[in-house]
Amino acid sequence: MEFSRLLPVHQKLPSHALKDVAGEVRRQLTSAGFAARVPAGARIAIGAGSRGISNSAAIVRAVVDYWKDSGCKPFIFPAMGSHGAATAEGQADVLNHYGINEAKMGCPVISEIEVVSLGRTADGIEAFMDRNACSADAVMLVGRVKPHTDFAGRLESGLCKMTAIGVGKFAGARQYHTFAYRLGMEHVIRTVCRQVLTSGKLLGGLAIIEDGNHKTGHLEAVPAGKMESREEELLEIAKEWMPRIPIPKLDLLIVNEIGKNISGTGMDAKVINRSIDGDLNCWPGEKTRLGRIFVRNLSDNTYGNGVGIGMAEVTHDRVLAAIDWNATWINSLTASTPGGSRVPMHFSTDRECLERIAPTVGRIDTREVTIGWIQNTLELSEMLLSENLRGEIEANPNLEITGPPQPVEFDAAGDLTGSPLRAALA
Repeated sequence: MEFSRLLPVHQKLPSHALKDVAGEVRRQLTSAGFAARVPAGARIAIGAGSRGISNSAAIVRAVVDYWKDSGCKPFIFPAMGSHGAATAEGQADVLNHYGINEAKMGCPVISEIEVVSLGRTADGIEAFMDRNACSADAVMLVGRVKPHTDFAGRLESGLCKMTAIGVGKFAGARQYHTFAYRLGMEHVIRTVCRQVLTSGKLLGGLAIIEDGNHKTGHLEAVPAGKMESREEELLEIAKEWMPRIPIPKLDLLIVNEIGKNISGTGMDAKVINRSIDGDLNCWPGEKTRLGRIFVRNLSDNTYGNGVGIGMAEVTHDRVLAAIDWNATWINSLTASTPGGSRVPMHFSTDRECLERIAPTVGRIDTREVTIGWIQNTLELSEMLLSENLRGEIEANPNLEITGPPQPVEFDAAGDLTGSPLRAALA
């Protein structure tokens, strides 16, 4: 079976990268006056999440240093809901993989799953907080603001969601998603966040926005009382900067890796224009339309969590062998999205995956199948696009062909060769 040759393409995404990330953290926290709101020697709980945020260790370390220099006693706790298989050890391992550990942070990292009840919302939703965080004098969070993968609203992923689902650990995440099934996730996030704020423990958070190149583009210390309104404004910036697949319609997208460090749904559902349940082309305003998706690997940093594999039509056997099904099912069931863990068709080689799925896109001649090949849905500056798309590529001023076309080739084991994606991104 023959396919169109592939062109290496660079997508020119605007850069908003900060030159001095640690310095900007200190400037933001100092300007917000967080330290003036706590007594000398206060114990400060710093919540860190499970996403693959650029410069995450440097950012969290700068937050720790700010508090230590202010005469306080900071410690870090995982604020990641059910991730890490909903265990204390698993969540500590997630942070450690990002370089967030006691040795590198210069303060304790305390991971437990026990929580304290903070009362109920008007809808009867019980709010929770990590027990160790609740025992501290004050809590602040470090989290990225971005479009959520499962719903669209004025408030999506960010500090407010982290205040609810992340800080609430497994007990909270399971309950909040259950209520969200009926009430909507944005409503649950807002109301639970407000309930958590009644505890008086939360100082606020450090909001992070990344540009389309997955670089730290904006840092802002947001006081607790302004989190909800300010995050709505920050989300608009994040949406504007969000990278997208630059071709309006592709028959087949090859994805080298999926994982929780890349997106809460393994692949960013808004980049691929699918829901976690697999609904096609379902996000208003997202122009990209994909016919089929082929997933080749799990990310090393997803700890076997294969959530999102259900959005693909086909995958390699090695992906299923690498999935920790217990962690994956816990995450899917907690989020009330079991469809994200469905098993797609799977074969033992890349060649068979492609040759089985390509004839299903409505093209008699497989050389006419339009193909995109990306590393993951977070890194979209470098990609391979099939040569039969050359006209669209050359008509787009933000796209640059960076080398000669290369054939779709396989090694002796039947797996794809020649992808320059990771090298180009490095």
